[in-house]
Amino acid sequence: MWLKPEEVLLKNALKLWLMERSNDYFVLQRRRGYGEEGGGGLTGLLVGTLDSVLDSTAKVAPFRILHQTPDSQVYLSIACGANREEITKHWDWLEQNIMKTLSVFDSNEDITNFVQGKIRGLIAEEGKHSFAKEDNPEKFREALLKFEKCFGLPEQEKLVTYYSCSYWKGRVPCQGWLYLSTNFLSFYSFLLGSEIKLIVSWDAVSKLEKTSNVILTESIHVCSQGESHYFSMFLHINQTYLLMEQLANYAIKRIFDKETFDDDPILDDPLQITKRGLEDRAHSEQFNAFFRLPKEEILKEVLAIDKTNDSSKSVIISIKGKTAFRFSEVKDFEQLVAKLTLKCGAASTQYHAISTEVSISFDSTDPSDDIEVQSLTRQRECSKTVNTEALMTVFHPQNLENLNSKMLKEKMKEQSWNILFAECGRGVSMFRTKKTQDLVIRGIPETLRGELWMLFSGAVNDMAANPGYYADVVEQSLGACNLATEEIERDLRRSLPEHPAFQSDTGISALRRVLTAYAYRNPKIGYCQAMNILTSVLLLYAKEEEAFWLLVAVCERMLPDYFNRRIIGALVDQAVFEELIRDHLPQLTEHMTDMAFFSSVSLSWFLTLFISVLPIESAVNVVDCFFYDGIKAILQLGLAILDYNLDKLLACKDDAEAVTALNRFFDSVTNKDSPLPSSVQQGSNVNDEKSCIRVDITDLIKESNEKYGNICCEDIYSMRCRNRLYVIQTLEETTKQNVLRVVSQDVKLNLHELDELYVIFKKELFFSYYWCLSYPVLKHHDPSLPYLEQYQIDCQQFRALYRLLSPWAHSANRDSLALWTFRLLDENSDCLINFKEFSSAIDIMYNGSFTEKLKLLFKLHIPPAYTEVKSKDPSKGDELSEEELLYLSQLHVSKPENEKEAESVKNSPEKGKGKVDIQAYLSQWQDEVFRKEENIKDLPRMNQSQFIQFSKTLYNLFHGDREEESLYQAIAIVTSLLLRMEEVGRKLHSSTSSAKEFSGTVCASEGTCEEKTESSLEKAPSLPREEPQWSFAFEQILASLLNEPALVRFFEKPIDVKAKLENAKTSQLSSRTKM
Repeated sequence: MWLKPEEVLLKNALKLWLMERSNDYFVLQRRRGYGEEGGGGLTGLLVGTLDSVLDSTAKVAPFRILHQTPDSQVYLSIACGANREEITKHWDWLEQNIMKTLSVFDSNEDITNFVQGKIRGLIAEEGKHSFAKEDNPEKFREALLKFEKCFGLPEQEKLVTYYSCSYWKGRVPCQGWLYLSTNFLSFYSFLLGSEIKLIVSWDAVSKLEKTSNVILTESIHVCSQGESHYFSMFLHINQTYLLMEQLANYAIKRIFDKETFDDDPILDDPLQITKRGLEDRAHSEQFNAFFRLPKEEILKEVLAIDKTNDSSKSVIISIKGKTAFRFSEVKDFEQLVAKLTLKCGAASTQYHAISTEVSISFDSTDPSDDIEVQSLTRQRECSKTVNTEALMTVFHPQNLENLNSKMLKEKMKEQSWNILFAECGRGVSMFRTKKTQDLVIRGIPETLRGELWMLFSGAVNDMAANPGYYADVVEQSLGACNLATEEIERDLRRSLPEHPAFQSDTGISALRRVLTAYAYRNPKIGYCQAMNILTSVLLLYAKEEEAFWLLVAVCERMLPDYFNRRIIGALVDQAVFEELIRDHLPQLTEHMTDMAFFSSVSLSWFLTLFISVLPIESAVNVVDCFFYDGIKAILQLGLAILDYNLDKLLACKDDAEAVTALNRFFDSVTNKDSPLPSSVQQGSNVNDEKSCIRVDITDLIKESNEKYGNICCEDIYSMRCRNRLYVIQTLEETTKQNVLRVVSQDVKLNLHELDELYVIFKKELFFSYYWCLSYPVLKHHDPSLPYLEQYQIDCQQFRALYRLLSPWAHSANRDSLALWTFRLLDENSDCLINFKEFSSAIDIMYNGSFTEKLKLLFKLHIPPAYTEVKSKDPSKGDELSEEELLYLSQLHVSKPENEKEAESVKNSPEKGKGKVDIQAYLSQWQDEVFRKEENIKDLPRMNQSQFIQFSKTLYNLFHGDREEESLYQAIAIVTSLLLRMEEVGRKLHSSTSSAKEFSGTVCASEGTCEEKTESSLEKAPSLPREEPQWSFAFEQILASLLNEPALVRFFEKPIDVKAKLENAKTSQLSSRTKM
């Protein structure tokens, strides 16, 4: 590798380097201790330790080339090499291309300048794509060389960054280097001859946290597959931790959560990930989440952007409503103004192109007016059915003539908000101050609730960017019939059934349209229970189109991954909630033996934002806070509720008693300021005479902010990232245990061996997609399928596993054996096999009896498994290319299209029907339970060409065995015996057929069968008699092989399964690198 020319003092360097070659201008040196017997003794060990601890490339680049200027002790390092071959290539290039040119220069200074310029040019040409985004390209190139040499990962593995740190092995710290790449966390240390090398894949990380104790003041704890690793003594531990957190979550998304990853084009190419890019991305995500910004920003409120001419570096932004903002001391303010002006101009053009009806004016006071005009215009054009009023205004209009005390309080709230609007603005440019938060805690007035929900959630931006979108989706989704619409219809009448709005067709129809439209918009989520309850409340206070965009904001931004099949988002937030309980309510944690209680109780709190447990008049105040503060408001309120009931919960003896106490508390919560009629209020229906203390929701929310308001959004974001790893790995562990439970019933491998095999099977699937840019997400992983079908491998992946695990992998035709085995296991011809099918074949190879192993080999050499294999490249022998392997694996007997469809639906009840067919699953399960043991008499006969290949396979299997000569003799005897048996059979067959011909002539003379016999006799002389093809039954081959003890010993030879699996685990990554 060419290096940026740097000065080296040769006098001191001679102690560590030995000269190998030299000429007038260059010197080739070797690191002391490298390539010497015994590692160069003590000097070699000390040099190796020094190279590992210091940031030196010498440990992995033991050769270097220096440029020397005559009569000088100062040399320039210009190249290094990991081995003699690499450095010799650089040396030869210098002699052929540089040496001849140097003789034309007059001065040594000119020579040095020319060499430096040439080397820098080579470096720039090599790394113009790879290192352009790094802060220090030259230093990064050195680290990359060390990373590649130490760990031997494929060259596609992208190194993101590296840090000097200590790795704690027991109680001893080992100083070394931590390398963070797209798929792995790697550590390398070399101290006094002791080498430590650690590789952990990000997708196996279940816990990542910063810890501290007596020994380690501050360290990073990484837990992977039950093993804990501690790293400390970082220069910037927070920066390191955040980067590790991002890489771990990136891997989790890419491998396990492809739905989220599909919507993330930035992470589509692992080679584009850099340290700076990840840091910028983290800031951007937190910024967007904090301000609830849409994916596509539109500066529709901005009218003008200017800069001042004085030295204050100020930027002035003018917006609608005759308001302007001035920001002083802005770094790079001129570039910022240019960018904003460009973006504002593009947004303005786009905004006007959407609707020519709306004109921007300085006198506009309500920014929502423009949006309303656009959406209403489009709605009138597209659909007449969409409601343009909130249901609350229809069913509970305010009576201004009859104002009671509650209505007066409501009017006072409205007046307070109007004063705030006058001071801080109204719409998306409104200031969010402490006063705003105080007003939200008191409860948003009924008339402003819809508008402020839209504003605080960011849904107002989504609706502005997509005018008419909702009406279009409603029309397109009308009449749709699928699993989602069936579930929606079933739940419509269960959504706030006590409210008059949902006892009428008006409310039910609006709810149906919103839910169906969202299921159409986002089929990956479709419809999930709890969405109906949330949408019902949204429809009460927001117009129908606004309710739709509020639902979009909740499902896709504010509560990500809540409303899918696995509700991962809700499980993550429950884990965050448990962590907060441990921090803020330790006495409750000590009392409760199982923290799972809090998860089971709080699930409905998170999914419905307390709507399902609190009276409606109180629940809407919680929704107010949620749209303003996000999930933080729900977590704070949950802690406040547990704190309020702490004494009761500590007195409870079991979980049932604790649930009852909490339910009684929820029944006692009221909203004394709610203007809703008593017929609608749920809290007012509780008998007031009961001796229960009333709790006002406003006081409860205020208390939650006072006690737990110090919980910041950044901490919640970090806890979400941290607990997401744990939740995903827990779900994966559940999947594994269910698969092992099913498979263990059909194989002889014990549970521990099956567990190890499953890990290898799954890891091979992941390795296939680590460095494959054409498949940025795991192609064959679908968590919605039954456990066995969630992970499936193709033929290429199966071949890699076959080479690692099969005791027959030493055979010369191992690729053909792998191909035939895969075709045999792929019964439904979809070119994929699951773990059950895979383990059944491996189990026979490891633990099968002589008959079982022979039967497997026999079936591999007859259809449908067997297909003739001819490699296109004779130089590779029997090795197949990836294209040949995939092509041959797909060769199957063609079937009619309708039969294929019927079979695919039968094999996979999930597919093609839009819903799970339980009867099909039961039928499939019953077939498996009652499937009889395959009778060897049912196996078809093996023909001539197949038997020849079968014999070749046996010869290949015996090669290299200790009894190789005996086995060759035995197979020769068996083959000879079988051929003689077949010859006898052919003679008997020919004599029988001649007898039949004779009887046929007799029959003809008697006048029966006349036409048939005459025609056969006429044709017989004119056609040559075909040589009959000989074939063998499995019983013949089995009986013949059983007579040879050497063959029986070979197939019954015990296999050390544990050692085989351990070797496969350790060599799996290196074998992938070689491939």
